[in-house]
Amino acid sequence: MNKLIITGAILLFHLNMACAQNNTSIKPVIITEPVQFDSDDPAIWVNPADPSKSLVVGTDKSEQGALYVYDLQGKIVQVVKDLKRPNNVDIAYGLQLGGKPVDIAITTERITHKLRIFSLPDMKPVDNGGIPAFEGEEGKGFRDLMGIAIYTAKNGKMYAIAGRKTGPTTGGYLWQYLLEDDGTGHVKASLVRKFGKYSGKKEIEAIAVDNELGYIYYSDEQTGVRQYYADPEKGNDELSMFGTSGFAEDHEGISIYKLTDTTGYILVSDQGANRFQIFRREGSPGKPFEHSLLKTVNVNASHSDGSDVVAVPLNETFKHGLFVVMSDDKTFHYYRWEDIAGKDLGIKGK
Repeated sequence: MNKLIITGAILLFHLNMACAQNNTSIKPVIITEPVQFDSDDPAIWVNPADPSKSLVVGTDKSEQGALYVYDLQGKIVQVVKDLKRPNNVDIAYGLQLGGKPVDIAITTERITHKLRIFSLPDMKPVDNGGIPAFEGEEGKGFRDLMGIAIYTAKNGKMYAIAGRKTGPTTGGYLWQYLLEDDGTGHVKASLVRKFGKYSGKKEIEAIAVDNELGYIYYSDEQTGVRQYYADPEKGNDELSMFGTSGFAEDHEGISIYKLTDTTGYILVSDQGANRFQIFRREGSPGKPFEHSLLKTVNVNASHSDGSDVVAVPLNETFKHGLFVVMSDDKTFHYYRWEDIAGKDLGIKGK
């Protein structure tokens, strides 16, 4: 009898612990209206004239896919249709087109093997119907575009870094393109380098760029997060790989919250566990490429592929920044940064 009582008490304890852990998941303050097919990756555009009118652009990953544009209340304000399986999306500010600076959203169109680029906030195409990527590659899946990120260098040059479904394991998994005006007010892309290791275990989808520090990060799924210089002239040596343990399944979306130009946090989706692991952006003292794990945060978003974060105040709801997370129920979740940070992490402007 005593053994039964003790066993029952242990089972009840573990049940209560499981419930407590479930209750610790952070709830979003806003859930967007759903996409039609399959939400995958978001990017945040901060309106320089009025941050309260900023936008979130999210992909609907399907053969009849689209880019969905949301306001800060999660309402759909525009849909760019007829995209052939758009996977990831990123945003950059001030590309010189037609003699003036233009903010852009760039997405990867997997089926056509093209980069698609649109001006912001009007979402007009500025790519002459798309820019072919990974030309000349013949391996199965070697041209199937997935991840995308834009690096804006201090000299103003802008580069797109593209990933794919699969590729070589000996280096050159990522290709980097210089984006420029083609002379007609549209974008052209010139290949400047091939770089990046790949474990061969699954795929590489999430790519993020730290413009201020000049680094590229990408998730080698089921392996870790790899770090390289963003400047093609600084070489192709891998600087670090972190987050190599403690992930339930895939390493996915990467976002960088910037406290200052040199400090902050790197958030990486631990997809199978519905959580984000948060690492120190600036590394450890004297070891800039040693990114220690600071905190793990459970979220309500389910099996998140992609995410994005900004540290600037947007409105009364998002006073310290906005963290947007894809959820596999066709939506995107908006979180207040202070809810993610809790008492453990710093808040910009506090």
